[in-house]
Amino acid sequence: MRALYRITAVELTLFLRDPAAYFWTLIFPVALVAIIGIIPSAHEFSAELGGRVIDYYTPVALVTSYAFLGLFVTPGYLVGYREKGVLRRLSTTPVGPARVLTAQLSVQTATAVVTTVLVLGMSAMLWDVELPDHVGGFLLAFLLSVTAILAIGSFLAAVVPTSKAVNAMGSTLFFPLMFFAGLYVPTELLPAPVPAIADFTPLGAAVEAFGNAAENGWPGITPSAVLAGYAAVFGLAAARFFRWE
Repeated sequence: MRALYRITAVELTLFLRDPAAYFWTLIFPVALVAIIGIIPSAHEFSAELGGRVIDYYTPVALVTSYAFLGLFVTPGYLVGYREKGVLRRLSTTPVGPARVLTAQLSVQTATAVVTTVLVLGMSAMLWDVELPDHVGGFLLAFLLSVTAILAIGSFLAAVVPTSKAVNAMGSTLFFPLMFFAGLYVPTELLPAPVPAIADFTPLGAAVEAFGNAAENGWPGITPSAVLAGYAAVFGLAAARFFRWE
């Protein structure tokens, strides 16, 4: 365990020395909610959304942070380590490359926790966004969302050979997935097929799970099943195809 703690500390230090990583995963989601929150109309009830704009975009900002972690940061670090031969060298030491993967996912999960606390805390204090009443339901939505998105990132790290290619793949996935998560336009305002498709995308299901947890205490069956499915399929595929060299 001591080796795992040490390598996790190293991974955390490397993350904190990477301005792009902590900007997009920690600062940007908070700034996004702040920008939306200072718009006066964001505090007014919208019949089309069934609530206020700031209430709608708070979970979207959280999911945006998770997407950056899963589609860019996690695969970027792991593929970079493989390109530089770090994983191959570690495989010959008692540390072992598996601890690197565990440490990397632990740091990204901790980052998701910090971002969630910052975004929810600011939204609640400044704009009276209601915090989840049912902590268990909210934690389940969080765990399902983060696990599913990090599983997709681990799969990208397993099958994409180079850092440039994995960044390109992350960008290719990020923009359409965030469309279905409602970042650009709320899916409730789009034609009928779009919300239905969004329910079966990982980021759309994550936003839906947080919305269900806020309204009913627990994430719904459909978004829970969708997120669990993505986590299982991509997690197993990542373990099957991951290469240390």
